[in-house]
Amino acid sequence: MGCNLRDLVTPEDIDLASLSGQRVGIDAFLTAFQFLTTMRDRSPQGDGGPLRADNGKIVSHLMGFLNRTTTLLKLGIKPVYIFDGESPELKADELASRRARREEAKRVHEEALAAGDFALAQKMAPRIMYYSQEMVDETKQMLDFLGVPWVVAKAEGEGQAAVMAAKGQLDIVATQDWDALLYGTPRLVRNLMSDGTKQHGRTVRAQLINLDAMLGSHELSREQLIDLAIMIGTDFHPGIKGIGPKTGIKLIKEHGSIEVICQLKDKEVPRRLDEIREIFHNHPAVEVADEDLLPGPIDIKGLTQFLQVERQFSQRRMDNELDKLRDVGLIREGGQTSLFSF
Repeated sequence: MGCNLRDLVTPEDIDLASLSGQRVGIDAFLTAFQFLTTMRDRSPQGDGGPLRADNGKIVSHLMGFLNRTTTLLKLGIKPVYIFDGESPELKADELASRRARREEAKRVHEEALAAGDFALAQKMAPRIMYYSQEMVDETKQMLDFLGVPWVVAKAEGEGQAAVMAAKGQLDIVATQDWDALLYGTPRLVRNLMSDGTKQHGRTVRAQLINLDAMLGSHELSREQLIDLAIMIGTDFHPGIKGIGPKTGIKLIKEHGSIEVICQLKDKEVPRRLDEIREIFHNHPAVEVADEDLLPGPIDIKGLTQFLQVERQFSQRRMDNELDKLRDVGLIREGGQTSLFSF
């Protein structure tokens, strides 16, 4: 999830309809984990794993992507899904730590199932969720049937999206990962894919964060924001012990850079500091042609075969999702496919 910048921002609750007509780059991997960890087997003797069709195929990710994508399209929003590429070598320690935590959770989960402790198994299940390459490929295939463009990043998905947003190819980046701001997206929307759901008794609202407004409110430059994030802790460095957001802001405003702060506070300068800064300032990104971001035709026949025949989606579910597209003229009467008319 990168660096937690929650204490630095004042998000603005927004109505999703206000994003109509805008091209939104969506962090596909974090979105998938959201679906996999919420749409799962919660039956009394269930293992807490993702939902499956009767033929054993995992369907949680497809159910989630289908429902939220059709909702966005009905609102006139132009989604572009961004999938992670190769993780930067700088992230190796963080990834190793995540794998270790997942393996430990898997061990506890298996022991809980063997002991019949389904409550513990349910608790551990979200910690072992894995968005496999097969699921990734299935998601892309379904998006193709929906005519929704997608991009495979060179490295981090939110970094790719931020680069595209800075170039004007995307209007907004949608992710739960605060790092998108460090990568330079002018506008970040959080909770896009959970807007309207209930969490802890409250309705979740999509929230907009403007990078320039955030920097202005704290009188920070983007360079200082990146240094602040490195001190707090990112995927590429665990942070400097004893420095949190509030202390970090004060120090960076007074002294300007990590090097000066570390010298004054007798702290060790983070290893590979310049490389970490560089990955935020100039994140590796693939070049994407503007025409590759245009929506394509909806393939009803292909979508029906893929979801209803092969993965046993019910007729009611299919009708509910496709009716959203029919309501706004994205599917002509009679089930014929049509080009998006954005």
